[in-house]
Amino acid sequence: MSTYLFQVSYTAEGAKGLLREGGTSRVAFLSNLAKSLGGKLEAYYFAFGEADAYVIVDGIDNVGAAALSLEFSASGAMRIKTTVLLKPEEIDAATNQAVGFRPPGA
Repeated sequence: MSTYLFQVSYTAEGAKGLLREGGTSRVAFLSNLAKSLGGKLEAYYFAFGEADAYVIVDGIDNVGAAALSLEFSASGAMRIKTTVLLKPEEIDAATNQAVGFRPPGA
């Protein structure tokens, strides 16, 4: 199971829904949604800037992350960017795995 960062940018319709429901109801909803996929909502932050919200979900697999991303996008209420987050131990394992890479022309 992995950890994912979802960067959410609300459309006008999504912003209207957020105005009606409020922020804490979205966090509660996403927490339950993550649990239904076998994961856990680690963080949900609203933000100023390019993204309106940053959501971190831990303990789901690629299929669950793809399902979330597709559902978010299909709603029309938001645009979503999904990033797989790696733990330091995973990078340690990667640095010890030989892959035999050769740059072009070398």
